Amino acid sequence: MMNAAVSFIGGTNGDKQGLAATVTANPGELKLRAALSDTNFTDGSAVKPGNILLSVEKPGSFTVDFDIPKKDVQFQFLNTFKVEGKQVNWVYTHSRNENRTVLDGTLLLDSANKISASHELGSVNCKLKYSYVHRGLVTFEPCYDLANNSWDLAVTRRIGVDLIKATYETSNRVLGVELSSSSLVNKTGRIKVSAAFSLTEGLQSPKLSVDSMWNFPV
Repeated sequence: MMNAAVSFIGGTNGDKQGLAATVTANPGELKLRAALSDTNFTDGSAVKPGNILLSVEKPGSFTVDFDIPKKDVQFQFLNTFKVEGKQVNWVYTHSRNENRTVLDGTLLLDSANKISASHELGSVNCKLKYSYVHRGLVTFEPCYDLANNSWDLAVTRRIGVDLIKATYETSNRVLGVELSSSSLVNKTGRIKVSAAFSLTEGLQSPKLSVDSMWNFPV
């Protein structure tokens, strides 16, 4: 079985325009993926592929990403275990070129509450996040960044199959609003509209971005 996805990205910030395409195959327990992204329209006619990524994944176990242009490899290992009856998910990610290792862990307290942490080994970069889902419709996610000594907040509201999300980053005073919808297109597609407001010098015109994606079997 093979599937393909194509997405178009456009916006007012100029540095975020182009096409992305992904082809996925599932031979046995493995998932093979080839992705082409950052394909920018520079002069209205030229298409320049900026990134080719090949991946081998065993869902719930590991993922290996090969970045062809950067000649880089990223390894990701996943595991799940129980602590006093509570499920813990952890992810170990290592990037070879950057020699960077990140550990992510999530403790599921119940169906509505979870606590997660992300730490880059050998650095002070660490984020702690609490997530609460109210009646399956509204999600509140406060996050504390230890490196910047700052708080971020995200609130997501589900309306049918669509999502409206608002975020605020206190470290750089950026307010974000995002609409992710499949009801506006069709069952095999999704459109995402994002707006980012910088509040450092008062309310300015936002940076806008539109990302549309279509999935179809090959």
